[in-house]
Amino acid sequence: MRKTIFTFALAAGLALGGPLQAHDFHGPVGQCSVDTDYDVRIDDAGIAFSRDDGSPAKVFMHDGALRVDGKPVAVDAADAERLRTYERSVRALVPEVASIAREGLDIGFDALTTVATTFAEDGEARSRLIERLNRNRARAMTRLDAGIGSGVWTRQAMEDSFEDGIQDAVSELVGTVTAGAVKAALSGDDARIAALEARADSLDQAIDREVNARADRLEARAQTLCPKLRALDRLQQQFTFRLPDGAPLRLIGEGHGHDADKGNVAAR
Repeated sequence: MRKTIFTFALAAGLALGGPLQAHDFHGPVGQCSVDTDYDVRIDDAGIAFSRDDGSPAKVFMHDGALRVDGKPVAVDAADAERLRTYERSVRALVPEVASIAREGLDIGFDALTTVATTFAEDGEARSRLIERLNRNRARAMTRLDAGIGSGVWTRQAMEDSFEDGIQDAVSELVGTVTAGAVKAALSGDDARIAALEARADSLDQAIDREVNARADRLEARAQTLCPKLRALDRLQQQFTFRLPDGAPLRLIGEGHGHDADKGNVAAR
């Protein structure tokens, strides 16, 4: 009996956790060896960068004009054009990141649906599980759309959209699957146990066929944004203006980190 329960719990855990942990669905920023401390808000008035720690704390740019911590920074014509290019690039990049994040959520919840349909023992139970998954998916997607989908990049909000949505569903499904395994083992019904074992054996193949291939494609798609992020890094290095303390403006940086006291971004 212990072996049966362990087998089902392990199968469910690997199926649910494996694809979600093997692929970073939080967006391409961390994957590209480029990171940022800043939250970003985009609207018609311009782009605002803000963070709780480090200096500068707030940066605002629009149409070649720049304000740092609420004070205007004088820039020459060349830097004004660079700022316009930077703004256009960020405006174009954020919707792409949002699209990748949405697909990541879909892949995660499709993986959970595969598990639900594999282990649910009857149509009614399967319908209840899928209905709950769909509600969780809708809530997570709403949060994502209210954030980066609306031009607001906040790392914590992105992580919460995934963790709160998917992890809650994972916990519920693992509990359901394990409870079913315990019930089958205690029943002594060999046919039922054998049927559940067969489902567990088939789950890896189903996940690989329906989820991992999509996750690999999504990861490759995220990687295509890396040159654009690195181009932003190169562009900011061309700014000739300096902050009030004499430091250059660095809104993004290499993943190994920079000195925040000099106005650079510390990698998370």
